Amino acid sequence: MSSRAPFSNLDPATAADTRRRRYDQHEQDGDMDHLLSYIHSCVPDPPVSTAARLVARRTGPSDGVDRISSLSDTLLRDIVSRLPFKDAARTAVLATRWRGLWLATPLVVADAHLLNHWPPTPADATPVTAAVSHALATHPGPFRCVHLVSTRMDAYQPQLKRWLLLLAAKGVQELVLVNRPCPREVPLPDTLFRIATLTRLYIGVWKFPGAAHLQGASFPNLRELGIFSVVVEDGDIDSVVARSPVLEILNIQGTIKGLRIVGQSLRCVQICASVVENIAVVHTPCLERLILWDVRGSPNHASGLCTRIKIGKAPKLRILGYLEPGKHVLEIGGTTIMAGIKPSASTMLTTVKVLSIKSCFGSNDTKMVPDLLKCFPNVEALHIISVKCNEPADKLNIKFWQEAGPIVCVLLRIKVMTIREFRGEQHELAFLQYFYENARVLKYALIAAANARVTGISDKQMFSILQNMNDARWASKFGLAIIGSNGPEGGRPWMFERGSNFSDDDPFAPVKFIEHGPASAPRQNKTACSGTRCI
Repeated sequence: MSSRAPFSNLDPATAADTRRRRYDQHEQDGDMDHLLSYIHSCVPDPPVSTAARLVARRTGPSDGVDRISSLSDTLLRDIVSRLPFKDAARTAVLATRWRGLWLATPLVVADAHLLNHWPPTPADATPVTAAVSHALATHPGPFRCVHLVSTRMDAYQPQLKRWLLLLAAKGVQELVLVNRPCPREVPLPDTLFRIATLTRLYIGVWKFPGAAHLQGASFPNLRELGIFSVVVEDGDIDSVVARSPVLEILNIQGTIKGLRIVGQSLRCVQICASVVENIAVVHTPCLERLILWDVRGSPNHASGLCTRIKIGKAPKLRILGYLEPGKHVLEIGGTTIMAGIKPSASTMLTTVKVLSIKSCFGSNDTKMVPDLLKCFPNVEALHIISVKCNEPADKLNIKFWQEAGPIVCVLLRIKVMTIREFRGEQHELAFLQYFYENARVLKYALIAAANARVTGISDKQMFSILQNMNDARWASKFGLAIIGSNGPEGGRPWMFERGSNFSDDDPFAPVKFIEHGPASAPRQNKTACSGTRCI
């Protein structure tokens, strides 16, 4: 039997493409339910809910007077707009006036509201599809939101094309379109890419049309775009972004070869649970947030292939993470950041204020952490996720932190530092000791222990380990909180809504620190917590 490695007879580009396709098939065959669950947790909810209730407060016994009819049409349309579409349609039978109100109200159509159970079954497809077709055909529009996530669309492609033609003609502001459950070879009709009224678009488990069909794509009003597990060719996403002149938020999950980010109005880019070989931030004058979660260069963890992250022109970039030494290779201004590199003006991102890093402190990859920190001299909040090491810890890593030199942001800038998935191991403690001994302006620190059911270390034992840290040489007085976790190993998956919430100036923070009285607490005050509440 031949001992040749799979794909060894292929050129590198073809071999990489074959691996990606095989990974896609594995996702389809083995983990589609999990993938769909994640996608549904990430797409925006419809703006109306079947759980909402309209309650009128009565101050006395009913006198039988119809007070609803005395309300203005404007107020009644507002009421109808807050109802699930099947209930909104039922108001048309109340009276001639109500039928006019329903037809004049921008409608919300969510197919999940037609079901009294979840997930949908194959038997639901025909009645749900018929109801959606009827609603889109009979209502004159516009549609405030259309949320279609319940149907396996490979059997209803003619209906899908008809729906998109109606939405393009009648106008829709928000569209969520998720194919269920697979295959992903179902092509998206090119009509979708010409709905000029869209302000928010989320698509999941599809195949992009060919490049020729994207030439006419135009989203003049699109501000938020989400693409989940969609089969794309290299450059497809770049092409859509380029045709969305006011796009602010770009969310991606899936397998793509490379992403070239150019956008005059982009403020937030999030890439999660994805296989991506190259991410290049080329020209983004408004980009504030670049968030990467579980991004790797190959579906095969043992391949050693890294994701190359190139940061070009991003003069407003303020929030960056989660950088992973060993999985990511960072390039700034054309210079690859390597261990031992001397920092210079061209290798620093001085605008970044919030940084997150995932690192296995027991491996040699952790030796890149100081070099990464030196690239961000003005970071004020540092968030660390400690990754479990599957190999025996290198004792040299403990000595490494004892001998690590000064880092500007640690010495002079960082005021908040958190570490999650902490296991109390010696290499983690060595890093913390180094940090606390050098952080002169640190005000708040948090240590979030990994789930005790995973580590076997009780909250009491973890607190005892941390109490034994030598705080005599710590560089500042700061409040230190210690909390536990009941989440899965490695932490909970990232939610796109969290990163795109611009009212939250630090989406990485596991808890928010609120000042009471003096700005800093004594460094000896180690507070034990459970979950996110101090005890």
